[in-house]
Amino acid sequence: MIERNEGTAFNADWIENININYPAVVRAANEFKGRRVLKKEHQAAWLVKAVTLIDLTTLAGDDTYCNVDRLCTYAKNPLRKEIMKQLGFDSLTVGAVCVYPNRVEDACKVLKKLNCKIGVASVAAGFPEGQTPMETRVREVELAVAAGASEIDIVINRTLVLEGRWQQLYDEVKACRKACGEAHLKTIIATGHLGDFENVYKASMISMMAGSDFIKTSTGKESVNATFPVAMVMIRAIRDYLEYTGFKVGFKPAGGIRTAKDSLQWLTLMKEELGDEWVQPHLFRMGASSLLGDIERQLYHYCTGRYASSTYDIAM
Repeated sequence: MIERNEGTAFNADWIENININYPAVVRAANEFKGRRVLKKEHQAAWLVKAVTLIDLTTLAGDDTYCNVDRLCTYAKNPLRKEIMKQLGFDSLTVGAVCVYPNRVEDACKVLKKLNCKIGVASVAAGFPEGQTPMETRVREVELAVAAGASEIDIVINRTLVLEGRWQQLYDEVKACRKACGEAHLKTIIATGHLGDFENVYKASMISMMAGSDFIKTSTGKESVNATFPVAMVMIRAIRDYLEYTGFKVGFKPAGGIRTAKDSLQWLTLMKEELGDEWVQPHLFRMGASSLLGDIERQLYHYCTGRYASSTYDIAM
């Protein structure tokens, strides 16, 4: 992730008179999900690509140094050596690891030990609810960056969206953007809490105006997480922001992405709706904790013609 989104001044005109046809969006999303997925070598190639786009995540209340050590080791070596050799790869890593602020220092230490240069992302700003005082949220961002995080995943205060306080939402995201310094900012709008597609669009646009380098669907803690209908709305906002400013903002779905088929559908959506550049790590990530195991299982099947036993052939 190289180029930064400097953001723009607050412009209410960009979110005025937004009307989204709910049935049309849902119908388009259902039609897209009903398409056939890639097969054989094409599927294998896209699954390898998917591995490089994963933010491998642990956000558990009982996370320890050992948990983070295992996560980082897995992030550096996401596929077993036999699969890598048969696919013709010497090395392959995920996009980043994602942890709580208190575990950032652990992640940096382990990755340095492993001589692995993938990024460390940290959730912050009152994750997952965003209901702590603003001073606390900003300080949490600063502490995560000081500990070594190169990417910060903040969560917005959904109350501001539901009450239409768009200027305050802009100001809060802008303050977090400033606190990030050189770290890239991913802003979680928590679509499952926003009520309707218009709010999803407006929260996405305001977050980009305020300087977010990525917009992200969910914390993974909501009852409704990454879905194709809300993704299509957020993608429309990304296209509009590109038209207004000439700047490309990244997209990150998170929550509920568990299977290899899920990852292929997300990759296809990005390629068709935004283009080839949005299937590269600097503009697309998938937040996941269990996805990698199923991708490895499918690649093992491609390489050997049989599915592995989860208790013997592959250590999940």
